[in-house]
Amino acid sequence: MRAQPAPLHARVKVDTERVIGDIDSKIYGNFIEHLGRCIEGGVFDEKSPLSDPNGFRQDVLAAAKDLNVSVLRWPGGNFSSNYHWMDGIGPRDNRPPRLEMAWGTVESNRFGTHEFMKYVEMVGAEPYVCANLGTGTWTEAQQWVEYCNSPQDTAMTRLRKQNGRSDPWKITYWGLGNEMDGPWQMGHRTADDYGKFALEAAKLMKLTDPGIKLIAAGSSNFNNGIDWIGWNRTVLEYLKPQIDYLSLHLYVGNAANDYGDFLASSMTLDERIKTTEGVINAALANLTPQRKIYIAWDEWNVWYRARGPEQRGRNILEERYNLEDALVVATLLNSFVNHAHIIKMANMAQLVNVIAPIFTSDQGIFLQTIYYPLQLFASNSKGKALELFVDTPTYPNRRFGQVSYLDASAAWDSGTLVLNVVNRHQTESIAADLELEDKQFSGPVEISEVNGPDVKSRNDFGATTVKTVKRSAKAEGRKFTYSFPPHSYSMLKARLV
Repeated sequence: MRAQPAPLHARVKVDTERVIGDIDSKIYGNFIEHLGRCIEGGVFDEKSPLSDPNGFRQDVLAAAKDLNVSVLRWPGGNFSSNYHWMDGIGPRDNRPPRLEMAWGTVESNRFGTHEFMKYVEMVGAEPYVCANLGTGTWTEAQQWVEYCNSPQDTAMTRLRKQNGRSDPWKITYWGLGNEMDGPWQMGHRTADDYGKFALEAAKLMKLTDPGIKLIAAGSSNFNNGIDWIGWNRTVLEYLKPQIDYLSLHLYVGNAANDYGDFLASSMTLDERIKTTEGVINAALANLTPQRKIYIAWDEWNVWYRARGPEQRGRNILEERYNLEDALVVATLLNSFVNHAHIIKMANMAQLVNVIAPIFTSDQGIFLQTIYYPLQLFASNSKGKALELFVDTPTYPNRRFGQVSYLDASAAWDSGTLVLNVVNRHQTESIAADLELEDKQFSGPVEISEVNGPDVKSRNDFGATTVKTVKRSAKAEGRKFTYSFPPHSYSMLKARLV
């Protein structure tokens, strides 16, 4: 008779004094682009009986509010590199339709600056506007800031008032273009050319409103042979006196259908964060006066099925997500929390229909699997990020050697501990001793679990297979043992004294 293998066991030690940094709520941001059915047919549908008088889909709006979107990036994305913002202001029926070359449609311009700002207000998020540094000009970027933010009496502010907005919006976050390192981008430049061009735009924008914060286009092109580190180094040399964030992008996928390798995707994110932090520190080392530049991971998600040159037109990039995708999303969110000292903004791409947690039809919506981990993190993981000691079984991986079965992060806020744990094991539970170094449990532990029958489980209209299930467990003293189910993301929330 063959002996049964010992059950898998782990230890997680928590010390509330081992603080990584403050968790910025902007790491739970999102992104809407004039791409496919993200805005037209998603956020905005003037012909739908489900829309309000503004044209906003009310069911989408409710789901976005429940997602606790902290900051919303717009208008792109690749779209922004040929978007001229003055096309999208004034009476809707008078706005010019334009050939949209990034994604192969015609842009109606019926959703523009005023509509975006109204939507942001209704969602309860902060706006983040990405300026056109592809085919756009310095003056165009400067005047957009002036139109949105200036309290002075100028031609631009008179135009804003004429269009129905008396007070300035005072938009804080402005992007200096999108993915300018990518040959696919309209207006693509070398790092030197982008750095020089963006520097002059940044100067004009900050002269218009010194209170704005600027995000430079860092690396998005990680193809073989590309010096993505060199791009960031060069861009920082030009822009470090002006910018507040360096943007990075990452999309991951499972084209090889290798579950274990796919679930290790967040380790790529970890490597790129650490490398970029070093490049930022080197760039700032001799800068006087000293200042901080943070990372804005302003595009990230799982994306590999609905992509390729055929993705042109209206119904495109409509990825349908399963449980393993949701688990990877949870590990990526763990990485953002675990690097809270340098990651101060992140924007899941995108909000609706296009590689998105919310999916619509003419009749309604359903919530994709990836909605649930983002909702749990955004609603609960606040305050201070804690450095954890995690002793867990591992599995071999071709890219990273050994990968931990348990992937974890922790947040500490006013006596409440939130522990986020993904069990990457596909078939086995892992019992973990959660040990408190300097506190004790006070009351029950609230447990929220995202799981499904198997890793390929997915949701659809009228069929929610993967969702959040809540329960509670008793805990006292300094130690609590919990068994994390296979292929699961669990959030444990407890009061400590």
